[in-house]
Amino acid sequence: MERLRQTSRGAGAQALRRLAPPPALTGFLLLLALVFTVSYGVGSALGPVAPDMRPAGPGTGVEDEPGAGTDSDEMPGMGDH
Repeated sequence: MERLRQTSRGAGAQALRRLAPPPALTGFLLLLALVFTVSYGVGSALGPVAPDMRPAGPGTGVEDEPGAGTDSDEMPGMGDH
């Protein structure tokens, strides 16, 4: 009877090992998650990349100007040709 218990325990552990991902893949995914988490934290702590850069839209206090970036008078010498 003791031998039967050991055999069933061994078969269950062996099946579990077959279903589990390889340790190298698990380690890589954990490292990837850590790198992204640290990167996000550093980016959040440092703030925007450019001065006065903030999201535009309703509720943010910054509104897009109508036609922004489409007028040729924004850049002298860039008239319609």
